[in-house]
Amino acid sequence: MLASSHRSQKLLDDNAELAARLKILEHISAERLAANRELKAENERLTARAVLLEEEVRWLKAQFFGRSTQQDAAALNADQGMLFNEAEVLAAIAAAEAAHASRTKPVGAHERRHTGGRKAIPEQFPRIHIEHDLPEEQKLCTKCPVPHPLTRIGEETRECYRYEPPKVSVERHVRPTYVCEVRHEAPITAPAPPVILPKSLASPSLLAYLVTAKFVDGLPLYRVARQLERLGMELSPGTAGSWVNTVGGQKIVPLVNLMNEELLAAPFIQMDETSLQVLKSEKAVGSDHYMTVRAAGCAGATGPPGKRIILYDYLPSRTTEGLKALLIGADGPYRGKLLTDGLERYDDIARAWGLEHFGCLQHCRAYYYKARKVSQLPSSRSLANAAIEEHIGKVYRVERQIKALREEHERRGEPLPLSTVLALRQERSRPLMERFKVWADELLVATPPKSALGQALSYTVNQWPKLIKFVDHPEIPVDNNYTEQQVKQFVIGRKAWLFAHDRVGAEASANLYSLVMTARANEVEPFAYLSYLFERLPAATTVQEIEALLPWNVKPLLQQQTATPSRLPSSAAA
Repeated sequence: MLASSHRSQKLLDDNAELAARLKILEHISAERLAANRELKAENERLTARAVLLEEEVRWLKAQFFGRSTQQDAAALNADQGMLFNEAEVLAAIAAAEAAHASRTKPVGAHERRHTGGRKAIPEQFPRIHIEHDLPEEQKLCTKCPVPHPLTRIGEETRECYRYEPPKVSVERHVRPTYVCEVRHEAPITAPAPPVILPKSLASPSLLAYLVTAKFVDGLPLYRVARQLERLGMELSPGTAGSWVNTVGGQKIVPLVNLMNEELLAAPFIQMDETSLQVLKSEKAVGSDHYMTVRAAGCAGATGPPGKRIILYDYLPSRTTEGLKALLIGADGPYRGKLLTDGLERYDDIARAWGLEHFGCLQHCRAYYYKARKVSQLPSSRSLANAAIEEHIGKVYRVERQIKALREEHERRGEPLPLSTVLALRQERSRPLMERFKVWADELLVATPPKSALGQALSYTVNQWPKLIKFVDHPEIPVDNNYTEQQVKQFVIGRKAWLFAHDRVGAEASANLYSLVMTARANEVEPFAYLSYLFERLPAATTVQEIEALLPWNVKPLLQQQTATPSRLPSSAAA
């Protein structure tokens, strides 16, 4: 009996021990399962991060070493495939040459066969006559019994462009002085004309050349000084920089202010910005400053060009308040329509002032272009390509049709009616955009948000209210490319001169960029305009006189001067 009780107790003890061990094992198993889940989640996170980092590396490599264009190589070299069809290519070339040779053009009451594809040199260029005559002994006819001089019945001519290097001359302004020898009164001297930089050696033409070289051609002033040195003129880069800063920071400010008033009165403005390094400022040397570009009356947005205005503004920081200050005029905040990229600060301004805010379809396409370039999964690349070609690309095809119609109407001397643009966009672009939105919504749910494709889809969905708005506003373009092009002009110059010395130089550069780029936008040659401006600006004292010097007001005068050029005297050469 005791033995049985002892065995029973032992079994109970063993069961208790087994139960305790089982609980321990269950606890250990739960801990290991939890640790396994954590490791699995960590592995998934690191894998996703590795994919994102690889995408970024591929994108950076593409930015440094790849083509900057977003077009496919096949689109850039559409005829490359014809290299394998030699017979067809040769036949096509022969047919093209035959068609080219048979072209005719009307001349008066008859037609003349076209002899080449080269355009004739415009008549505005002066002609220098250079004659290549026969020696005197070859001008005699030796076939007749009595030799006699040959009769000149015509000539053959060839015209080519001639280049003469620039030369530096000196303007010597003489002011005669008169006196009465009888009454011996005080002498009278002709008054000195006002000049833009008194007590300096800078003429209007030299200043125009310095500004054009730096802000149009993108040459640093030290290179311009070297060019002038080769011509025998001594001008230090420091002196040239001081002249340019004085003109840009002080002399042309009234003109820039008038252009700013005109821009803020426009019904539609585009904005963009880019970084700029300023050496001496309150911020650290490597900190980013910004150059903002505002444009109004852009090509193709509001029909024929009227007053196209492009203004550059220096901002130490890209804050909402700084951007707001650029849109506040004498009459208060801007109340028109605004087209920008996806920067949230512009959204804050639009909400605060109740502006009609439009998005940029090109920025949207750029996100998909990046996804097509860097995504590792073939499916992601295919989806990104579908967005570019099947959705956004078809919208741009409609815009190209509108552009062709606009150009056709302009050739007839009439603007394209906005009602025509609105009808085309409503009929063709709206269905394309709506299908694009449905496509993006469906994919966004199942796409990792931090991947390149996920970022593109997120941008599309978040910016959609602004991206779709152009279909109801025929005067607004689908993208901000026009302003991007003006930013590019600044970026090209920045690659050469790298930075601004201080705030004064940055603001002077912004004003001069505004002047020359507005002149170019209105099809006014910058050097001719600046030469005219710097000569007459010192004498302008009223608002009306300064307003008459704006690029679109000076354009007819410069065109008249170009239409009646002076001709160089002819010279002959044996």
